[in-house]
Amino acid sequence: MTGVISKMRRGLLPLAWLLLVSSALPLPWSQDPPKPADEPAANAPQTTPIPHVNSAEALYLRLRDNGLDKLRVYRLRDLSIDRAAIHITLNNGTIAFTEDVVGHVTGAFFEGDGEILLSPPNQYERASMALFTGEAILEERFVTAYFRFNDDTFAELRPSLVPVDYAQAFVLQWNETARNLAEGDALRLFMTFSRFLPIAGETGEDAAAVKSAGDDERFLHVRLQGLRRGTFDLYFDADTPEQIWAGQSKTVEGASYYDVWTSFSSAKGNRGAEAVNGTVGEGGKPDSIGISHYRIRSEIKPPTRIDAEAIVQMEVRQGGERTVLFELSRDLQIKHVDLDGNPIEFIHNPPIEGTQLARQGNDLVAVVFPQPLRTGQRLELRFVYGGEVLSEAGAGLLYVGARGTWYPNRGLVMSNFDLEFRYPAGWTLVATGKRTDENSSRSGDAGAGLVPPAGQQMSRWVSERPIPIAGFDLGKYERVVTHAGDVTVETYATPGMERGFPTPAPKDVIPDPLQRGIPGQPRLTVVPPPPSPARNAQAVAAASAYAIEFFARRYGPFPYSDLEVVQMPGALSQGWPGLIFLSSTSFLTAEEKSELHLTPVEKMLIGQVISHETAHQWWGDLVMWSGYRDQWIVEALANYSSMMVLESENPAQFRAAMEKFRDDLLLKNKAGIRLTEDGPVTLGTRLSCSQFPNGYETISYGRGTWLFHMLRSMMRDAERSGSVGVRGDGKAGQPDEPFVRVLRGIRERYQGRPITTRELLRAFEDELPPSLWYEHQKSLDWFYDGWVNGTAIPRFELRGLKYSDKPGATTISGLILQKDAPDNLVTPVPLYASLTGKMTLLGRVFADGPETPFHLIAPPGARKVILDPDQTLLTRSR
Repeated sequence: MTGVISKMRRGLLPLAWLLLVSSALPLPWSQDPPKPADEPAANAPQTTPIPHVNSAEALYLRLRDNGLDKLRVYRLRDLSIDRAAIHITLNNGTIAFTEDVVGHVTGAFFEGDGEILLSPPNQYERASMALFTGEAILEERFVTAYFRFNDDTFAELRPSLVPVDYAQAFVLQWNETARNLAEGDALRLFMTFSRFLPIAGETGEDAAAVKSAGDDERFLHVRLQGLRRGTFDLYFDADTPEQIWAGQSKTVEGASYYDVWTSFSSAKGNRGAEAVNGTVGEGGKPDSIGISHYRIRSEIKPPTRIDAEAIVQMEVRQGGERTVLFELSRDLQIKHVDLDGNPIEFIHNPPIEGTQLARQGNDLVAVVFPQPLRTGQRLELRFVYGGEVLSEAGAGLLYVGARGTWYPNRGLVMSNFDLEFRYPAGWTLVATGKRTDENSSRSGDAGAGLVPPAGQQMSRWVSERPIPIAGFDLGKYERVVTHAGDVTVETYATPGMERGFPTPAPKDVIPDPLQRGIPGQPRLTVVPPPPSPARNAQAVAAASAYAIEFFARRYGPFPYSDLEVVQMPGALSQGWPGLIFLSSTSFLTAEEKSELHLTPVEKMLIGQVISHETAHQWWGDLVMWSGYRDQWIVEALANYSSMMVLESENPAQFRAAMEKFRDDLLLKNKAGIRLTEDGPVTLGTRLSCSQFPNGYETISYGRGTWLFHMLRSMMRDAERSGSVGVRGDGKAGQPDEPFVRVLRGIRERYQGRPITTRELLRAFEDELPPSLWYEHQKSLDWFYDGWVNGTAIPRFELRGLKYSDKPGATTISGLILQKDAPDNLVTPVPLYASLTGKMTLLGRVFADGPETPFHLIAPPGARKVILDPDQTLLTRSR
């Protein structure tokens, strides 16, 4: 199951993470640069004249190619640069500043002796730092540093700088390096300095808006060459939810990663980061632009090409910006962008290798407006673009997504979609939304009612409610239909598998036993027919329909009137609103899966992909996550929902699946580090790193699933009548159990909205019975701190048990030992008494620290206590 995850679901990180991570470039250290005797000391004016920048492209190119200025080379000693928790000391050396861009100095290069000190604010960020650097606090001597900034750093340092007489040689040595590094920050700085571009119809009011818009977006990026840790980055960006972060680009076995060592919000700069969703917004302002509606016309030319026009209706929620960012596949080229019918400037910026944006296959598109945007303003953008974004995996089997997103978007934001496609006859197209008139243009538009050209067909798909993302697929499919109540379930599959899929091995037919032993009896070899997804499409449709009914009884009605399930090549599956791209493997029969030589648990988990992706219709498509630290919620909830289906059908397989999730967390990498030490679920996509490439999938699916199982189990135990209940008398997975009631309430409250981890736990706190109030507080802070934000997988033992019989009852006392866990971990441990073949729940004891005493009342004559016999806790094998 860990390999089945939608790339499109991965949270889109803050702008800094998308733009400012450049590939690691080793910086050589020359201790004593040459000092030509014939070069005079630099005493020229401190402002270098530059041509006026009058276009977005010219400004961007200046920022991208920004080199060092030989008139700004200085000697320095004992200077400090502080940004919140970042403390940089330049002990001794030479520094050259960059050339002006629109009258601003935006960078510098330092060589000499410097020190960096960065202390993460909490234990899990310190643990993250230690995973990559070996130490919880970053203290490093460095010999070179490249600075990029958008503020008055140069003016602040200038009084302590002394001009040198070897400026030209220093610039000659380091200018090419500085220019190469400038590109990584160019678009981030462009977001700031685009406000200085000429304004169409400029007024005093507009000028004031430009000035005020940049007051709170101080930015600093430092690329350091450390003596011990090589090249790494530090960032401070006041315009992002987490203003401070550090990391390093690494390549392992040919794959590029960007390891985020730590990321956190400064106390002064924190502006409610937890409430920020994961869109690609301008730094920490993802809600400054709202997109209410997309209207996209596309012409599909199999097997690879798409040409499209996307009309985007925007609302400005926070004015002052000149530039707005969109994501688009790197394989699609924008021809032009119009604003209300007039062409405007745009910059199509490629991603930096190793970033999440690059792995998704997307570029950033910066759209530059002729005037600063005004709060409340409604705008219409028109993008015209095209390219080779589809992939062909086999005869009649195409797919979109391996090469990035197919329309310009700002991340997962609830919007209405109106999609129209033109494509060749003989193909079947399915898309998100409700299918409307076939073979007709949009009513009300020019040319309505036009018949498509010969050999072409058209279809239109309109979303029934705002959805976070839209998609489509095209293939030569066979179609089957079933129903889940009022919901129509359509499944589309091709007769054959994708290229490269293993072919069945030939098999020897066992001769007729009556003929065995007869001399000359030939042995028959039979080649089984190749797998055919279309043959098993009806079973897939039935499984999805069953999952819809199962979840609808628990979480509320299915959000859409139809569900399309479409075959997708490879191991990847994706659940989009009303549309599931289902791995070809999930279309295999049990016999065909046996040819893949999978373990029984792996085969079983493949079978659960259908219910997992169906559950995403509620968790991920209807209720979204708020930020990257909350993305685990929807993946874990979808996964645990599929486990609830499995538990209702086969409890033994459910336990085997949960054991595999636990065992995967305890696997070690080549360095001998257990995967669970990669970090808590709240590190989100940061978990996929050079040390653990599949860390995000394994932890968000595995540990996240266990977290929900623990919540469900302890709430179910607490609701049993009285303080003592017989094992198995709970209503597992039923619509009226407390865990399900909470989730149904979350659906009702947060449908169409993002949810944070804190909000999730508050919803459970509302249903928290007194028996689960740790230290008499109706709070799950202990669960958040120790389990959600923790990594421990403890081990438990019982010691020192004593039994005291009294009339009508037996008192049992003893100790619970909690091992392989931090001292502050709190765990509600269920204890059972075994008597005459039955196990009775005595209660849950909060194990707090290494040893916790307990006193419980048991049925008379009890002499055996069992700890968590139903394996409701994420623990190591005892």
